[in-house]
Amino acid sequence: MPELPEVEVVRSGLERHVLGATITAVEVRHPRPVRRDLRGPEGFASALVGRRIDGARRRGKYLWLPLDNGDALLGHLGMSGQLLVQRPEAPEERHLRVRIALEGSDEGRELRFVDQRMFGGLSVSAGGAELPPEIAHIARDPLDPGFDEDQFVRKVRRRRSGIKRQLLDQNLVSGVGNIYADEALWRAGLHGERPGDRLSAAQVRELLAHARDVMTQALGKGGTSFDALYVNVNGESGYFERSLDAYGREDEPCRRCGTPMRRMAFMNRSSYFCPTCQRPPRRRAVQTAVRTADQTRLEHRTVD
Repeated sequence: MPELPEVEVVRSGLERHVLGATITAVEVRHPRPVRRDLRGPEGFASALVGRRIDGARRRGKYLWLPLDNGDALLGHLGMSGQLLVQRPEAPEERHLRVRIALEGSDEGRELRFVDQRMFGGLSVSAGGAELPPEIAHIARDPLDPGFDEDQFVRKVRRRRSGIKRQLLDQNLVSGVGNIYADEALWRAGLHGERPGDRLSAAQVRELLAHARDVMTQALGKGGTSFDALYVNVNGESGYFERSLDAYGREDEPCRRCGTPMRRMAFMNRSSYFCPTCQRPPRRRAVQTAVRTADQTRLEHRTVD
């Protein structure tokens, strides 16, 4: 799934190519990508035609284009969504779902929403030009100038949940995602299951600094692309995957100590870490020992 750097790359591309353009026509090829718009495909289209695009903004992994009437075109890329700016005569993409014709800033351009798996989508947010109410609950991200670092540190240290789970909590901090959480944790030398209430304020601030650094570096390389599903508005892939130190490197040597990297299941995803540099929390080891002892007693009872 595209994370903050990838979404920011798309946002900045939209800002360059569609700012000031007027929407002249909208074609919804499949209803699922506009399922969150209660007006349905026809109502979605009619709410956009004639409107001018006045900006391109982002909150976490959500994008929105403020419109001249105070509404906004709100989008999420999901697992495989792409927002492409194309010439009308360009060949249609295989999974083209929504086609938006534009006039103005870049003459004769189209904004195309392409989505193979259709977990992403578009909708028109009434009065959402400044901040769509649908995403007002989502926290700011670490690169946002308005991000409250002190508040983040306090909240993390009050919680007993693992620090990686907290990094992925969009109500606490947005945009980090699975890949960059693993990268930041590796750089900080912290295991993802380390409870927040067992971290010092300095450790949390260091982790946050690493998250900012890795995402800023990813932005400089156009994001991370493991396949053709993430591209920028011009259809180009990012190259940061070549710089990843943790994510996707199972059994490869840790670039800090040489120990083979490990992978573990986490929230229907995968976590990658170095078992030497990022030792699991002691509490987890104790709990494992208790479960093992309980299982042994149960087996003895069964045999008896």
